[in-house]
Amino acid sequence: MKSLNYSLEGDADLQFLLAGGELLKVRSNSWKKNRTFKLQEDCRTIWQESRKAMRSSQTFSIDDIEAVRLGRQSEGLQKYTEEALEDRCFSIIFKGRRKNLDLIASSKEDACKWMQGKLGADKHQFALRVPSLHHHLSWIYNCMRNADKNSDNKMSLKELKHFLHQINIEVDDEYAQMLFAKCDKSKSGQLEGSEIEYFYKLLTAREEIDVIYDKYAQTNRQMSAKDLLSFLQNEQQEGVSLDDALKLIEKYEVDNEKQQMTKDGFLMYLHQPEGMILNPAHKDVYQDMTQPLSHYFISSSHNTYLMEDQLKGPSSTEAYIRALMKSCRCVELDCWDGSDGEPIIYHGYTLTSKILFKDVIKAIKEYAFKTSEYPVILSLENHCSLEQQKLMAKHMTSILGDALLAKPLGDEMPTTFPSPEELKGRFLIKGKRLNKLEEAFSPSSTTDENESISEDDEAADMVEDAEKKPKVRWGRTWQRLDGEEQGDGHNTGEQDTTPSVCLSLKDLVQHHICSIIQKSKKMKLAKELSDLVIYCKSVHFQGFEHARESQEFYEMSSFKEGKAEKLAEESANEFVCHNVDKLSRIYPAGSRADSSNYNPVPLWTAGCQIVALNFQTPSDEMDLNQGWFLPNGMSGYLMKPEFLRDRASEFNPVNLTKGKWLQHKTLHVMVISAQQLPKINKKKESSIVDPLVRVEIHGVPADAASRETDYIEDNGFNPMWNENFQFDVCVPELALVRFVVEDYDSTSQNDLIGQYTLPFTSLQNGYRHVPLLTKNGDIIPSAALFVHIMAVEAE
Repeated sequence: MKSLNYSLEGDADLQFLLAGGELLKVRSNSWKKNRTFKLQEDCRTIWQESRKAMRSSQTFSIDDIEAVRLGRQSEGLQKYTEEALEDRCFSIIFKGRRKNLDLIASSKEDACKWMQGKLGADKHQFALRVPSLHHHLSWIYNCMRNADKNSDNKMSLKELKHFLHQINIEVDDEYAQMLFAKCDKSKSGQLEGSEIEYFYKLLTAREEIDVIYDKYAQTNRQMSAKDLLSFLQNEQQEGVSLDDALKLIEKYEVDNEKQQMTKDGFLMYLHQPEGMILNPAHKDVYQDMTQPLSHYFISSSHNTYLMEDQLKGPSSTEAYIRALMKSCRCVELDCWDGSDGEPIIYHGYTLTSKILFKDVIKAIKEYAFKTSEYPVILSLENHCSLEQQKLMAKHMTSILGDALLAKPLGDEMPTTFPSPEELKGRFLIKGKRLNKLEEAFSPSSTTDENESISEDDEAADMVEDAEKKPKVRWGRTWQRLDGEEQGDGHNTGEQDTTPSVCLSLKDLVQHHICSIIQKSKKMKLAKELSDLVIYCKSVHFQGFEHARESQEFYEMSSFKEGKAEKLAEESANEFVCHNVDKLSRIYPAGSRADSSNYNPVPLWTAGCQIVALNFQTPSDEMDLNQGWFLPNGMSGYLMKPEFLRDRASEFNPVNLTKGKWLQHKTLHVMVISAQQLPKINKKKESSIVDPLVRVEIHGVPADAASRETDYIEDNGFNPMWNENFQFDVCVPELALVRFVVEDYDSTSQNDLIGQYTLPFTSLQNGYRHVPLLTKNGDIIPSAALFVHIMAVEAE
């Protein structure tokens, strides 16, 4: 494919990767093997040598890489390598649940070259994805290379058909022959050189873009700055000037000497932030960050230490790193006594693996502020003895240093929360406290660490579940969970009026946990740990009236999802007002043994700030969470609307009344087309998707809606729908818009191809591309939807 080749010269680090080299691959103390690694010429794929039987090599895509970390920054390298090797180590972190690749280079310089070379490949890939005559799509280029079976830089009709399958488009033989004949100018029966380039141009033609461009290209069939300004003002509804149009031409037009935008430059613009659906101004922090902490939604994780389920999944510092790198600002630490005197973190009384508390704090310290500089809350679920609690306090103090907030800001007792701006780069501890915060300002105050305190709300809820004592039918006898056996009513003739249930293994394990915790409802708290709890003191919720009269602003409650949902439905306005100056944390029910998630939207509409989800579990709910916190620079903080920050607010999301929250909008969505949708069943050569698009609105109950296109048969490359939908949105400040692309299946549930979610208030009007994310929340390279959006005042 010489005609589609590109220059790689001038990038020494990228050349280093292309040449390849030997690295020491580390899996355990006893498994450390030298393996050869090499970047392929497509700058997309890395080849690695394998000694497994029947497989001499294997590859992985650069697109599958989440990050490359220099140094001993993985659990494996920390555990299986010596500190002296620090500057030669690096780890390749993959997206999803794929295991890390831990490697050791022969020198510090080589390790750095592998790191920088990967970044160079990323940069090259970005350039190749820009759609223009001078920058060909790497995705299509790579598929062409794969289709060229005999590597002769020519394409036969058979190879062309294979290529069409590769790019996920189904055509009949007659159409394939027609397309081939049209490009085969030499009549040789094979395409090469300019013929392949012509074939590529036909393949990447965008009829819908042609129509839009031709309408506004009024200056010698090209767009002048004045033409472009007309498009931006009339179609994109942007308040821009002629100067802004000129800047776009300078930025995206390859040949800008005439100060005109060609069709290629126009398409390039539509694929860049200015042309995407997310308002580019919202990609940075744009909100007021000086309000009290309680005035913000805070991206929050539950059981952060888990990589998978909460019964037998692995615990890992990597889980904390991944959550923090996604701008999660509240992480959970489930702390227990370790057998060697060091506190550990794991899901108590289960088969999940254990990690050291101090290792978790080190990882948090390292990665907390790499993607967001705003405060991180460490939510402690403390089950440790006094001695190990003191060690926890010591580790946090020594490792986090001055970043740990160990006393209130200022010299006087505060009456409200500090702001995220004031707390930049700081860690807050959420947990139990032996006394009131006021006593921190009284030098004469004394605290007795022998005083018993109640369990955390999460543990208390588990005890509450256990006290219901359901009976378990086991063969021909049944048994209460407190151990009291009873005869089978069928044998004795007795009338059994006590409800009974048949429990699965996971239920039995859960109730076993409850029974153990039930034995100790009270615990001792070390003063050293208590004193680190400043603005997030855990207290049990005793009702809204009690909270109004007796609860301090820094005293916060945690709610199990069911209890929180009930409050949000039956006492919504009280919940809203409670959350104006107090923090509320919501967490998944303990019965979610598979670490599934609940719907966070009803809790956000009630003003709850810390709506904790299982970040390790891909789900629709995590899609909503990722979309909700997408704007404001992905800082993990999103300011609540004014009506959720007003103590006198009468807002009720369930029963809407007149108020400033009612800003009726009509949202018009035209789903036009999609490009380069990935295959779902990649193992099946003939598998082609039948895509459909669903547009969903999430928010207050009155705004919830969903509309769906027809499916397009056998076309994932450039399906076109041109279908219009209309939605009425009452409370746009609490609404999310979700685009879902699925592979239609008439016999079973549709498979997800990709999705994208963003707040209603972050939409851009006009013709926009919508990027698509995988179920793990990772971008799908080259794939996109093309839509027309118009949000207007409702009549």
